[in-house]
Amino acid sequence: MTEIEITAGLVRDLLRDQHPDLAGLPLREVDGGWGNQMWRLGDELAVRIQRMDTDPDDQLKERRWLPLLAPRLPLPVPVPVRGGTPCERFPKMWTVMTWVPGLPLDRGSITRGGHAADTLAAFLRALHVPAPADAPVDTGWGALTPRDCTEGFDRFLGALDADAIGADAADVRAVWDDAVAAPGWEGPPVWVHGDLHPANVVVADGTLAGVVDFGDLFAGDPAADLAAAWVLLPTGAAARFFAAYAEADEATVRRARGLAALKSLFLMLMGQNGDRGLPGGKPAWGPAGRAALDRVLAERPARFHG
Repeated sequence: MTEIEITAGLVRDLLRDQHPDLAGLPLREVDGGWGNQMWRLGDELAVRIQRMDTDPDDQLKERRWLPLLAPRLPLPVPVPVRGGTPCERFPKMWTVMTWVPGLPLDRGSITRGGHAADTLAAFLRALHVPAPADAPVDTGWGALTPRDCTEGFDRFLGALDADAIGADAADVRAVWDDAVAAPGWEGPPVWVHGDLHPANVVVADGTLAGVVDFGDLFAGDPAADLAAAWVLLPTGAAARFFAAYAEADEATVRRARGLAALKSLFLMLMGQNGDRGLPGGKPAWGPAGRAALDRVLAERPARFHG
């Protein structure tokens, strides 16, 4: 199928056809996004429209669950307010959602590390509660345990230029092997964002100000989200984060650290692809991934336990 170019005119026409009361609001494209493209709609809304994605399940998941989760989360998250139905003009999914103000972390920075650590811990404590029986469980690699992801780890590590990892290769693999060996999650399945990386959180005033893109939301092991202690927070903040979160046992921290290594390698690979001009590559993600990997290697679980 030929890819349909998503233009302001197309988005405006879709709104005019299905939500005419919103069609007159100012509309401007938001930089970033690969599977979905975002268009700012007025001051308080955004249109999330499928670009590369063809499966409607992620947006349907957000439509169902975010209105229920958002009221008890201490950071702003996008809340679906209108649904867009696939049509002949555009046969894919789109949703009108609330806009979360701030700058994506992959284009901003956290300068108040302690505040960000406390904020992230409070957000994840509020999110990581037992999920209902009909919560989604089958999602992407973010929902998997380290022992399920060994093939992906090997693929990412092997695809990176040798000098990107350098002398750290053995240490990175040791972190991964330790995560694979750690006992699995034995608690009830809890709500997990599943895709916390620098493009899926926003910052303002030097700290975390919102969390976006819940397309990978699932019920399971919180370790996937706890990896954010290394992937999102600046150097030295992980210990404070785990102290504030206060609910991660040693095995969970070990799994989280391994998944942080995996996510760091993925960010580095996306950066490498961007440097080479490959589709979907993100040049800015390379340095962010390398910095996260450095934190994974320097900040070890033993520092978080007596």
